[in-house]
Amino acid sequence: MARPEFLVAASRAGMAAHVLALTAAILVLVWVLHFGGGAHLHSENKKLIFNVHPLVMTLGFILVIGEGIMAYKTVRAVRPVQKCVHLLLHLVALTLGIFGVYVAFKYHRESLIPDMYTLHSWLGMCTICLFGLQWLFGFLFFWYPQASLRTREMVVPIHVSAGLAIFFMTICTAETGFVQRGTEPGPETRLINFTGLIILLFGLAVSISVVLPRVM
Repeated sequence: MARPEFLVAASRAGMAAHVLALTAAILVLVWVLHFGGGAHLHSENKKLIFNVHPLVMTLGFILVIGEGIMAYKTVRAVRPVQKCVHLLLHLVALTLGIFGVYVAFKYHRESLIPDMYTLHSWLGMCTICLFGLQWLFGFLFFWYPQASLRTREMVVPIHVSAGLAIFFMTICTAETGFVQRGTEPGPETRLINFTGLIILLFGLAVSISVVLPRVM
C-alpha cells in the first residue's frame, strides 16, 4: 500500500491533468479555428490541410495517450475493465497518430515541401513507431495471447517505464512543432507558447499521478 499522503497527491495530480488536458484542447481549437481559419483535409488552401495535423495530434494523440496512461488510476472499475480502457484508448491514439502523420505528408506533398527535414519530423516518426511497438508489446504480453504471470510480472516495469518515456517523446515532439509555428511576435505566437507550456504541465501531471502511488 502507498502512504496516504502520496495517494492524495496522486489524486490531485490526476485532477490537475484532466483540467490541463481540457485547457490544452481549448487552446488548440482557438489556435486552429480563430488564428488558422479552420481545418480541412481537402482544400485549395494548404494551411487548412496543415491545421488538421496539430488538431489531431494534440487532441487525438497526446491527450488521449495521457488519459490512457491514467486509466488504471482514474477509471473506477475492476482491473480487467481498466486494462481494456487503457488498451482501447491507446489504440485510438495510435490510429489518430498515424492519421496525423499522413496529414503532415499530404500537406508537404501538396505544398511541394520536402519531407523529414526537421527535428520535429524526426522525433515524430520515431515516436509514432515506438508507440506502435509499445502497444503491440502490451497487447501480446498482457492481453492476447498473454504471457505467463511470472513473465508479466517481470516485464511490467519495462512496459511502464517505456510507456512514460514514449509519452514524453510525444511531448517533446509537440514542443518542437510549436516552436516551428511560433516564429513571429504577436497574439498567435503567445497562444502557441502558452499551449506548449500547458501540454508540458499536462505531461508532468500525468507522470506524477501514475508514479506517486507506487512510492512506499
